[in-house]
Amino acid sequence: MELLSDYGYWGLFLSSFLAATILPFSSEVVLGVLLSYGFDSFLSISVATFGNVLGAVVNYGLGAWGSRMVFLKWFKMSDLEVKKARRQFQKYGILSLLFAWVPIIGDPLTVVAGMLKIHFVLFVVLVGVGKCLRYGVVAWAVLAI
Repeated sequence: MELLSDYGYWGLFLSSFLAATILPFSSEVVLGVLLSYGFDSFLSISVATFGNVLGAVVNYGLGAWGSRMVFLKWFKMSDLEVKKARRQFQKYGILSLLFAWVPIIGDPLTVVAGMLKIHFVLFVVLVGVGKCLRYGVVAWAVLAI
């Protein structure tokens, strides 16, 4: 069975994109494998960030234009997850999007941002910064070993 890391940067992009959706993918593992094979760290972090942010943009779009049925049936998002993400926005404001990379709360945060029609450019910048920092830390950890 071939792994996404076998496809180099394209595999990293795909794994990062899918990891930003509700699908259970680990783009950090693919990033780590590529870095351990000597792939360029700056380009790898950039590709992973771009793919992950693009996946978050899909979530934003689904939040902005999707229906409640899509969230509950297709994405299996519970009312509790949506309420929790809304509370995050109310408690921490738009800066909570810096934590869109955090497992479990990250995907609902990006969907709720779309539901609340958060300014799109600000959404992309905040999500991008958070995700880039996360991939940077992963790359640093892999290369430091």
